[in-house]
Amino acid sequence: MNEAIPDLIACFQIRHGLFKKEVVEAQLFDLNQFGCVLKTDKVFNPGDTLQLELVMDMPIENIRAKGVSGLVTERRKHCSNFFYSIDFIKNDDGPSSTICDQLKRIRDIVRKKQSLRSRRSSGPSSSIRQLA
Repeated sequence: MNEAIPDLIACFQIRHGLFKKEVVEAQLFDLNQFGCVLKTDKVFNPGDTLQLELVMDMPIENIRAKGVSGLVTERRKHCSNFFYSIDFIKNDDGPSSTICDQLKRIRDIVRKKQSLRSRRSSGPSSSIRQLA
């Protein structure tokens, strides 16, 4: 699996019994218009649905995509954690367009950050480091 996407987490709640809920923060390893891949130690089965809140940590104000519904389609074990492939569930409601806009904004920022990071790693200073 690739590296985790920097500054981006997925938050969701898990019920433990009737009254107790746990808020879980998981790192994302892939994000596209159809879904994401997240890593957590919590156990889910393919077919389970999650209500996610994606949070992009930004210098001034975080970008949040709340109420993103996702369907667990695949589970892969890695050490004591699991990688889950999540497919986003599209609703025909009005608020889903704002969720789609926030997701698009987050994807655009992730793409820009990754291209900046790749430029830095392949810049002239890195070639000098390789010679040393």
